[in-house]
Amino acid sequence: MPRVLVIGSANADFTVTVDRLPREGETVSGGRLHVGHGGKGANQAVAARRLGAEVRFLGCIGADPFGEEIAARLAAEGIAIDGLSRSQEAATGTALIVVDAEGRNQIAVAPGANRVLTADMLESREPDFEWAQVLLLQLETAIPTVTWALRTARRHKVLTILNPAPAQPLPQEIYPLVDYLTPNGGEASFLTGQAVDGPETARLAAEALLARGVGTVVVTLGATGALACGEASAAHFPAFPVRAVDTTGAGDAFNGGLAVGLAAGGSLEQAIPLANAAAALACTRTGAQDALPDRAQVEAFLRGLKQGV
Repeated sequence: MPRVLVIGSANADFTVTVDRLPREGETVSGGRLHVGHGGKGANQAVAARRLGAEVRFLGCIGADPFGEEIAARLAAEGIAIDGLSRSQEAATGTALIVVDAEGRNQIAVAPGANRVLTADMLESREPDFEWAQVLLLQLETAIPTVTWALRTARRHKVLTILNPAPAQPLPQEIYPLVDYLTPNGGEASFLTGQAVDGPETARLAAEALLARGVGTVVVTLGATGALACGEASAAHFPAFPVRAVDTTGAGDAFNGGLAVGLAAGGSLEQAIPLANAAAALACTRTGAQDALPDRAQVEAFLRGLKQGV
C-alpha cells in the first residue's frame, strides 16, 4: 500500500450554493447551506486515503467542537491522526464558501489553529518521515513549518510534493527542496509574473520555476488539464470532461491522486491521469471532502471513458 504523509490545514467548511456569485456589497438570497469538513491538508489526506494509500496526517485544530468533529472524521476515513495537535488559544480553522450554478466559487478562510502549527510541534514526528514514501504539503500552514518539513523529508530521502496554495511569496530556499511543485494557473502566474492562460504560457511559467531549483512542475489548468514540465521535457495531460457542480475540492483531489500514483511507484504518465480523474469526479458533487471519490469510483469512471460510456 502506498504510504503518504500529509502535513497541512484542517477546517470546518460552510458552503452556500446560489444561482450566481454576489458582486461587491451585494446579497444574493435563495441559497442552500452545506456544512462539511475541509482545509487543503485534510482534503488531500482524505483524497489520498480514498484512492488507496495508507495516510498519516499532521496538523493543528482548536480545542473546540469543530476540531473534535474534524479529528473524528479523519479517523473514520482510516487516517492516522495521533500527530494532530490541539491549540488551547486558537480556534479550529474555518472556511466560508459561496458556489454558483456553474461550480465557480469564492472562498474566505480564517486559518485559526492551522497557523499555530510549528516545526517544534512536529519534531517528535520524525518516525513519520522515515515511514513515508511521499510527503504532501500546502501553504495554509506557516512557511517556516513547510520549510522544516521539506528539509526533514530531504534528509530521509522522501519524495516531496508542494501544492503552493493559497498563493504567497516563497523564499528561494524552498524551491530546491521540492520534487514536484503543483500550482494552478493563477498560482504559477503569481509566483513567476508570467500570465498563464493555457498550456503554452503555463510552460513559460514552469520553466521559470524549474530555474529556481524545482525538480518537476505540474501546472493544473482546470478544464484544460495539466501540464507537467521537467528539465528536458514537457507533456500536456487533457482533463476529463464532466458537468461541474462545485470545483471547491478539485485541486486537492488532484494532489491526493498525484501523491498516491507517485508513492505507488508510477510515472507521471500513470499518476496524472489518476489525479485528473479524481479531480474531475470531485467537481460533480458539492463540498470538499464529501465530494472526493474513492478508488473504485475513479477506476469505473476511467473504464467508462475507454468504453465510450
